[in-house]
Amino acid sequence: EWDRWLLMGLIGTAVGTLGFLVHQIIDSLIRLKWDLVANYLQVSKRNNLYLSTGQDGNIHMTWLCALGFGLAMVVLSSGSALFICPAGSPCGLPEIIGYLNGTSIRHLFNIKTFLGTFVSCVLAVASGLFCGPEGPMIHLGALLGCGLSQLQSDTLGIHLPIFTRFRNSADKRSFITAGAGAGIASVFRAPIGGLLFTLEEVSSFWDIRLAWQTFFCCLMATFTMDLLSSSLCGFVYRGHFGFFEAEKRILFWNLLDMNVLAFIPTILLGMFGGLLGALFVSLNIKINKLRMRFFNSIPKLSLRKTSKLQMRTTAYYIFTLLMFCISPHLFLCVAAAALLVENGKQGITYLFKRGTHEEFGYASLCTALAFYFILSCWTAGSAVASGLVIPMLYTGALYGRIIGLILVSIFGVQTNEYGAWIDPGLFAAIGAASFFSGVSRLTISLTVIMVSVLS
Repeated sequence: EWDRWLLMGLIGTAVGTLGFLVHQIIDSLIRLKWDLVANYLQVSKRNNLYLSTGQDGNIHMTWLCALGFGLAMVVLSSGSALFICPAGSPCGLPEIIGYLNGTSIRHLFNIKTFLGTFVSCVLAVASGLFCGPEGPMIHLGALLGCGLSQLQSDTLGIHLPIFTRFRNSADKRSFITAGAGAGIASVFRAPIGGLLFTLEEVSSFWDIRLAWQTFFCCLMATFTMDLLSSSLCGFVYRGHFGFFEAEKRILFWNLLDMNVLAFIPTILLGMFGGLLGALFVSLNIKINKLRMRFFNSIPKLSLRKTSKLQMRTTAYYIFTLLMFCISPHLFLCVAAAALLVENGKQGITYLFKRGTHEEFGYASLCTALAFYFILSCWTAGSAVASGLVIPMLYTGALYGRIIGLILVSIFGVQTNEYGAWIDPGLFAAIGAASFFSGVSRLTISLTVIMVSVLS
């Protein structure tokens, strides 16, 4: 079985490298967008911080620049999903689950699907849409698992005469399962979470041997991504190769004493997450039914794809216009910018941060919650390769922090060790887990993923 373990290691290494590239490209595109916007805000960049030059910025040109850059990425992202990889739209996870449970789907593991999903994913996340790279990374990991284990491609005309004994349906599904688990493990840097995710959500056919091999694959993916991230930032070598900095990847890196009273708001958050998650799923199903009914009424395929592209760009334009109308000085307001303008991953970091009891007010939190809930529900199922994990964590973190802020308003900011649990950052993390669980109905793997991220 050495060749099977070797392939699992190669798949994990490839998925980890791909995950590193995805995150680096997304961060580079976001940095490029804000560097362009900074020119119109009359700020200068020093040591990765934007500092005011003392002159008034042009808010209208700032909005036009951000809108134009975002629209260009949305158009390219939606076009890649529609015209290059129809099988990769919107995220590929349902298709992967269907395939692993016996459903044959054409072009699901095609090289064009891989390229289209990759391009659509990085552009969709970098554009500022309410989505994340998790779903596409699961699909991309499954694609790598299929391609590296079969070593043949009808599109490219490649049929290598090695590992031929794995060219059967059972082994192919095993490597696809491992690749999918490595995809989610590389995103959250949680190898056990990746294993449990595939066991709980992805595959229905399982054995103990596949569990150990999938865990090894997830471990290699996590290690590879951490190793590359330790020395490269924005594709620039910054030294310290192989040095893993804890504060770069762990949000709650100091422990928090708990009180039994904390279970009361925790139970309420769990119930609220279930109710809000059910509402999210119900609305999303209705939106997608209306969307499918509208597109199916268009007889011509080319016009149907063009209509999907136009609907996506129009929705993005309306979103940015609403943000601009609601808050004319949005880009100059630190709290609002952190919640609505920053990418979802960075916004979650702000919300989870401890010791910031009154950094965000009720108005900014409630406004961001309404925007994120409605627009992430609209984005799910649209014509871009996107994931729902970041929006789910973000939405739950917003109402979790609102609950924490209510407790602070009642009991005040507690500095003693017995009241330290009254922290909005703590309840933001609990709220994030509750909404994620309410939408996805995951329990065990979600708990492991959250613990891996937060502790």
